[in-house]
Amino acid sequence: MSIQINQMKKNMFQSGKKPLLTLWYVFLIAVLALGAVAVGLRFSQGLATTHLTSAMPWGAWVAFYIYFVGMSAGAFLLSSLIHVFDMEHLEEVGRDATLVAIICMILALCFILLDLGHMERFWHSLWYWNFTSILSWEVRFYGLYILLLLAELYFALRHDLVLASRGEGLKATLAGILKLGSNDTSAEGQERDKRMLKILGSIGIPIAIFGVHGGTGVLFAVVKAQAYWNSALFPVVFVISALVSGTALLTALYVIRSRISGKEIDISLVKSLAGWMVLFLLIDVGLQFFEILIGAYGLEEQELATLAAIFASDFSWSYWGVQMGIGVLVPLILYFNPGTRRSPTAMMLAGIAVVIGILGVRFNIVVPALTVPVLKGLPSGYYYPTWVEWASSGGIIGLGLLLYTLAIRYLPIDVE
Repeated sequence: MSIQINQMKKNMFQSGKKPLLTLWYVFLIAVLALGAVAVGLRFSQGLATTHLTSAMPWGAWVAFYIYFVGMSAGAFLLSSLIHVFDMEHLEEVGRDATLVAIICMILALCFILLDLGHMERFWHSLWYWNFTSILSWEVRFYGLYILLLLAELYFALRHDLVLASRGEGLKATLAGILKLGSNDTSAEGQERDKRMLKILGSIGIPIAIFGVHGGTGVLFAVVKAQAYWNSALFPVVFVISALVSGTALLTALYVIRSRISGKEIDISLVKSLAGWMVLFLLIDVGLQFFEILIGAYGLEEQELATLAAIFASDFSWSYWGVQMGIGVLVPLILYFNPGTRRSPTAMMLAGIAVVIGILGVRFNIVVPALTVPVLKGLPSGYYYPTWVEWASSGGIIGLGLLLYTLAIRYLPIDVE
């Protein structure tokens, strides 16, 4: 009886959400269209369409790039931990985590592509290899990482793809292509899939930590001219921030998707995800505190000037309001309040707050440090994105949302 009632609820939600789904697609198409116009201007007119200068060579696109690399690495690490350490209570979000990791990595590469002076030369980074270049190594880690993500998603979905391919319609046709010729639905086949997921996860964890997001942190840490970045702690902070943002995004997505589909929310799963999110968040805040303390204690002029730019300049609203206010204070209040901790909606809001806060972290890493002149006598920099930068960024994010919407609609992402 309960199964029939749940199915009836699901059918009601399915019929009721069609107009909303149409509006959602219209919105995404509008965002993509505006983004396409902005990207077209960027391609035809170059970086003149931005407020980037020789003193401020990095801006919004680089901030979004490290933001989505972190989101991808965090989601992937969570999915890998589920498979490697048999965290069965989190299996329901395992596939979603891998899917999010793939999409976020695609978005990250789109953002860094926009930042290239000559976008058409992106392939040079793969064709030419400077063995001593961190960026050269990083690009190859990205390629390996994406292949590993695709393999992990395949083995997570393979059994359900075979079953879905036996039906009719677009889903069945797509499943028939993506199953890659497999027709095995036996219990032994499922066990092989689990073993492969454990192997891939074991390989992927060090790649994600040391090669992908830790490596992205190294890109900043080796810049000796920027005292604020030039710290061995920087790559570690990047990895922990990735875990924070990835876990927060999955917490929010799980609740939102469950609400939209009419699926019953697993309260214990939400509490577990929220618990991991808050644990990672507290570790992240602690590491950032030590990073700031050690930087300030050294009394190095440029680092003190960078900290002043973060805490008490025109950019300070991003640190106090977005990073600390929305990204730290709000989720901690929601989680440690006994009344809201048991509410899936409150934990969803906490996850969204963390995701927004981590975006503030990324902007605070990139922009304030570059506003401080490297040499005495040079003018201080200032930067704010142009409409082309904002619109193109919105278009890329819209692309990610469209890919995610289509994936959860046409692929067997949900665990039945």
